[in-house]
Amino acid sequence: MGTRLEKWRYALIMIIILVVTAVFCARLFQWQIRENVIYEDIALTSTEYTIKTDAVRGEIFDVNGVPLAQNQTGYKITINKIFTPDDKLNDCIHKLITLTEKCGCKWFDELPIKLDGSSYVFEEKREADIEDLKSKENLNMNPYSTAEECMARLIEKYDCKISDKKLQHDIISVRYNMDKNGYSRSKPYVFSEDLDETSMNIITENVQSYPGVEIIAGAVRKYVNGKAAPHLVGVTGLISAEEYDELEKKGYAYNDYVGKLGIEYAYEDQLKGKEGSRTYEVSPDGTASLKSTQDSQPGNSVYLTVDTKYQEIAQKALKEAVDEAHAYAKSTGEKYSGEDCVGAAVVVLNIKDFSVLCAANYPSYDLADYYKNYDKLIETKGDPLVNRAFNGALAPGSTFKPMVASAALEEGAITTKTRINCEGIYTKGGLKLRCMNVHGSLNVYEGIRDSCNVFFAETARLLGIEKMNTYSRRCGLGVKTGVEIGESSGTLAGPEYSELMGSDWFETSVSPAGIGQSDNQFTPLQLASYVATIANNGVRLKTHIVDKITDFSGKKVVYQSEAEEADNMGVSEENLKEVRKAMNMATNSYDSMAGFPMQIGGKTGTAENSGSDHANFICFAPYDKPQIAIAVMVEHGAKSYVAVNVAKKIMTEYFDLKTEDDKKSE
Repeated sequence: MGTRLEKWRYALIMIIILVVTAVFCARLFQWQIRENVIYEDIALTSTEYTIKTDAVRGEIFDVNGVPLAQNQTGYKITINKIFTPDDKLNDCIHKLITLTEKCGCKWFDELPIKLDGSSYVFEEKREADIEDLKSKENLNMNPYSTAEECMARLIEKYDCKISDKKLQHDIISVRYNMDKNGYSRSKPYVFSEDLDETSMNIITENVQSYPGVEIIAGAVRKYVNGKAAPHLVGVTGLISAEEYDELEKKGYAYNDYVGKLGIEYAYEDQLKGKEGSRTYEVSPDGTASLKSTQDSQPGNSVYLTVDTKYQEIAQKALKEAVDEAHAYAKSTGEKYSGEDCVGAAVVVLNIKDFSVLCAANYPSYDLADYYKNYDKLIETKGDPLVNRAFNGALAPGSTFKPMVASAALEEGAITTKTRINCEGIYTKGGLKLRCMNVHGSLNVYEGIRDSCNVFFAETARLLGIEKMNTYSRRCGLGVKTGVEIGESSGTLAGPEYSELMGSDWFETSVSPAGIGQSDNQFTPLQLASYVATIANNGVRLKTHIVDKITDFSGKKVVYQSEAEEADNMGVSEENLKEVRKAMNMATNSYDSMAGFPMQIGGKTGTAENSGSDHANFICFAPYDKPQIAIAVMVEHGAKSYVAVNVAKKIMTEYFDLKTEDDKKSE
């Protein structure tokens, strides 16, 4: 009985499924066959097409309003499908190719096939583009299809059967790119852009017989002070496939420009602006008329905290530091004495709010030539594209010692009366850490002044790695400082990092870490934040490079930066006062600071590594009422004075310390 009932249930279910399927098929047949004409008529009478118009991108300025990224008037050629018959498209493209090449302008050639003699071949290093060309979404060809086979398919698709193979390639390249960019009545194709006025006039006069060709005035991005702060400002570029997948839902088009680096990338939402639109009405006979327009809204402008003047001074000083390292190596003739020095960076912070007054790199580059010189830049010795100031994490060496002293005083591991004997080498725990001299008995002031490795190896042992790293993080070492664009978090030596690297941590390793070696690696930005924190009585503020954001006119402020506390070092003002006193004693003892007309607090560091030592220097100035904090790192600079000299040159300009003789000699 049960078995018979189950069979009936199964049969009933099958009947229901068949009936539902039959109904769906019948309805589908009705939609696609019987009512096809009705829906086709509806489509043909859908006469409104809306075309987006570009918004002017917001501009970028330094703290004084000096332009860093600005807009200039330029022109672009577009092909509007509403006015361009499909059977005239190849002729139109032919005309535009001829005209633009005559004017010395470029058109977009993205086809991964080139003409080699009389044969079509795939371009090198275009594997992803070639795969996309053959994909099911495009030509639907086998992965092993040749360039000639792909071109044959494209020639057929675009009805481009002409004998001139170069012209054939060029027309097909444009047609293929038009399809890739979604060319339609709602989306004109940008054939060429960044035309000057002369080219625009020539082309305008010669394309009047092609009503679908439009010459549109617009804003072209120009980096008028491209050498001032390229790593901070960044660049814009055509949207990539990956970016398009992410930004399409925000209304971006396949041929839009977006921020790629720096502020251009980080503040894309503010800079972009809102597009406008033009709506056309197309009658059944194909006649088009403009029905309505909506104006675009320009993006907001971003003002940085950096000063172009100090950027330029710093860049010059960094180059001179590298030259000084080379000169020292030449004078000694010894290996690893600065001959391998290739790069340097400096960061200057305003202690009042931790705004970045200067963040310079050497070697550097000009944003105006970024794309033109890109291949050369990536091969240039010294990696000019790298933002060393924010991402160049190196061993800090002895610049780390004031932090260790601050933590040790606060934790009671030492006092200002504690004395440690230096015999030139530290051997506890089986270590052999050498000191530059035999210092004898030292207290914390003398330990910082003389940069005694033995004193700080023992102090670090007494403090312990956990407490040392806790204080380090509080003052911005081994953590991101909060700056608006990309930065490295650096590395703090300790059990956590060793475990991450799959190695063992030994308690004796705290001593090398305490003298700024081991796995410790920090950026100039972190070192500047750290020394600014010491100068600011232990309060660490969030570092920032954006001063304000305004509307495009600059009249309405939509955002104004304010000092924001990020952390507190947790060290008493009294202990920090003693550390600052020791840092002042240190700078007064340096030969390189002799005769400097201002009292400051600072600490040098020469960090051991493969090759010449890194030359580092941190300082705050003036000593009694700190206004700025500076961190300099010269990779393989060998001698700390090359880093000290960078800071001196910046302070001399910032505080106007030049003598009358100096001013006359300029």
